[in-house]
Amino acid sequence: MGKHGKHLVWDWNGTLLDDTGAVIGATNAAFAELGLASITLEQYRELYTVPVPKFYERLMGRLPTDAEWVVMNGTFHRHYRERAGACGLTVGAAELLAARQEAGVTQSLLSLAPQVELIPLVRHHGIAERFVRMDGRLDDSSDGKSGHMVRHLAALGVPAERVVVIGDAADDAVAAAHVGARAVLYTGGSHSRASLSRVGVPVVDSLEEAVAVAEELV
Repeated sequence: MGKHGKHLVWDWNGTLLDDTGAVIGATNAAFAELGLASITLEQYRELYTVPVPKFYERLMGRLPTDAEWVVMNGTFHRHYRERAGACGLTVGAAELLAARQEAGVTQSLLSLAPQVELIPLVRHHGIAERFVRMDGRLDDSSDGKSGHMVRHLAALGVPAERVVVIGDAADDAVAAAHVGARAVLYTGGSHSRASLSRVGVPVVDSLEEAVAVAEELV
């Protein structure tokens, strides 16, 4: 729990990993294969939502069928894997993680990225030792992070009232609220500031500011 009992739950994609460009590239590559028009970063940030099939509904005007979803999801991940290795950490992320660990604040990682891909990538960036637990998605479901957050905190044994979730998506705040934790949302990832501001939690433009706000919340 750390000497003050505070615990940070970090998101990965678009938060600690600066991969928004790779996500847009993979999305458009997948769209091209499926005969859909490409989108801009601005469009992505305004339309993106979890569960991801709802995002496709906003683009297509209807929910994809189960068969279409399997193709879309698989095609996206194939293109994303081709790009992910070239992505770096968000500026200052490694230093912030190290500083919080040295200050006695425990940290964990919770992502909707597939577990088998998440863990090697985190280790590749040399920050795995900063986390007391790392959890990714274990199945092919398209649900959001709320259920995963319940299991994550239960495995950690950390009271939700001592937890702050730092992420880049509205779903991170939804998952935090689901377990009774607090959240701070970062504008450098999947959502625009305008869309994040509608969520009702603090919104920041840097991870350094996110950590500073988290310090004030619990």
